[in-house]
Amino acid sequence: MVGYWHNFTNPSGPTFPLSQVSADWDVIMISFGEDRGDGGVNFTLDPSAGTEAQFISDIKALRAKGKKVVLSLGGEQGRMTLNDSTNVKNFVDSLHGLITKYGFDGVDVDLESGAGVVLGTPIINNLISAIKQLKAKVGPSFYLSMAPEHPYVQGGYVAFSGIWGAYLPIIDGLRDDLNVIHVQYYNNGGIYTPYSANAYNEGTVDALVAGSRMLIEGFKTAGGTGWEFKGLRPDQVAFGVPSGSRSANTGFVTATTVKNALDCLSRSVSCGTVKPLQSYPTYRGVMTWSINWDKTDGFNFSRPARAALNAMP
Repeated sequence: MVGYWHNFTNPSGPTFPLSQVSADWDVIMISFGEDRGDGGVNFTLDPSAGTEAQFISDIKALRAKGKKVVLSLGGEQGRMTLNDSTNVKNFVDSLHGLITKYGFDGVDVDLESGAGVVLGTPIINNLISAIKQLKAKVGPSFYLSMAPEHPYVQGGYVAFSGIWGAYLPIIDGLRDDLNVIHVQYYNNGGIYTPYSANAYNEGTVDALVAGSRMLIEGFKTAGGTGWEFKGLRPDQVAFGVPSGSRSANTGFVTATTVKNALDCLSRSVSCGTVKPLQSYPTYRGVMTWSINWDKTDGFNFSRPARAALNAMP
């Protein structure tokens, strides 16, 4: 179970120390590292999270319990400057410094709308190169995840230009380094797939299963006539959903939807109209925005999701 922890105050309330994060979470995404403008990444701790020393100590304690603590890059309004080799060097050096200082396990690439991820632009190859260089400096324990919005991934089935499918070459270029991708199946409307002429609505079992199938089983872009994206391992794939009705604009899911989608993908039971070609018992799990909203809402997402994950094969 992956959750994003806000390093800022929002309508869910002020942030809180990492020591108060529920033990149900397996991966805690620190949100967010910020673009410095020259390729470098900054991170400024919110005072509500405690002192810097406490934050570092909390990360160490979480990691000692087997948790992953990862610095997420981007967010809704975030972007990264990766136009040339100088930007790449600054990106690598600054993130290596932050990982060393705070004890992060790695990074999460969460570049969303307006972040400049467009097919044919320098950021795609430069990001691939930068992540590979960063992993080489950190070592084999480096953790890499991605949280793109679904138009940037499965949207490549609709069209393979501009933003549509723009994450696909990044995923493909980093597939050997990728721990998990948890696409955001919310805030972007219906999802078109090879399995139906109609879009599947966000917040449904069919949308979550269909999106995951495309990542695992692969698909051809541009309506099935273009470049072929080869599938990932099931243990590299999770789905991303809102933690509650207030934490996103659209795509809200019930606890039953989460459980049924996980059961369908891992055991081929409780499916809707879409079924995977086979059961994927190593399917990785579920991501949500956010840990903070979940805490504010009385753990209405994390507790049933944890139970569903614990019941998987």
